Amino acid sequence: MDLILWRHAEAEDGLLGDETSGLDLDRSLTQRGEKQAARMAAWLDRQLPEVARIMVSPARRCEQTALALGRKYKIKPELAPHASVAQLLELVQWPSSKSPILIVGHQPVLGQVIAQLLGLKESECAVKKGALWWLRNRERDGQSQTVIVTVQSPEIL
Repeated sequence: MDLILWRHAEAEDGLLGDETSGLDLDRSLTQRGEKQAARMAAWLDRQLPEVARIMVSPARRCEQTALALGRKYKIKPELAPHASVAQLLELVQWPSSKSPILIVGHQPVLGQVIAQLLGLKESECAVKKGALWWLRNRERDGQSQTVIVTVQSPEIL
């Protein structure tokens, strides 16, 4: 299984308390964020198989990031800010799903998922805005392994 985790691009700053008021979901990408999303989407479109399923947080900034890719996607409430690692992994059916899955979501859960799958401490993996981590599960000698396929940042594309 391939799991691609794409953090939303740079967004407008939120106000204190937005996370609980629902206003956090309305934050839009900045101009810089739009450019980050477009750069990453151009690269990703060349790499991502057509059969990949795309799931996106209901936050506007995540949907705007996904729109840059120009492919069909589904909004998943389970990916909203403050989602849990367990929710995300259950949603994507890790590691048994047969098709590649692209998630457009938020920090800290994306970093926490990466840390758990790679056997790191929860706080050891931060994902930059607009960056993408591509992980693959494989079987080797009867053991399940998580392999890093690539890590990309819009600044280096």
